Amino acid sequence: MDALYTAAATATHGRDGRAVSSDGKLDLQLGIPVEMGGNGQGTNPEQLFAAGYAACFASALAVVGRIAKVDVSEAAVTGEVGIGKQGEGFALKVTLRIELPETLDEATGRKLVEQAHQVCPYSNATRGNIPVDLVIE
Repeated sequence: MDALYTAAATATHGRDGRAVSSDGKLDLQLGIPVEMGGNGQGTNPEQLFAAGYAACFASALAVVGRIAKVDVSEAAVTGEVGIGKQGEGFALKVTLRIELPETLDEATGRKLVEQAHQVCPYSNATRGNIPVDLVIE
């Protein structure tokens, strides 16, 4: 694959540090969630992954909608990324909650969501690696 764009970001001090993109547009204080023993100050990698996946999936849905000549411009995608113990380490799981326009029939909506799941780079990267549930709301 030839990359059309490459993002670069540097994190210092792990989950309790800072993340900064090479262009300076992203500059975030990181913090460990209270649920994992931290103080909850700052964002965390799971939130960043959830936001990135949701945005990417929404774009993929727009692409397949355009190809099918179906207006999905009012769709919204919420990404939920869970982290938990797995063996000696940790693992992730993802739920994507897709709100489709009310004017879209259920069968067409499901078909477009499944097509978006095949097109989305985040879906392709996670496929077979972590569970991803697609929930149409």
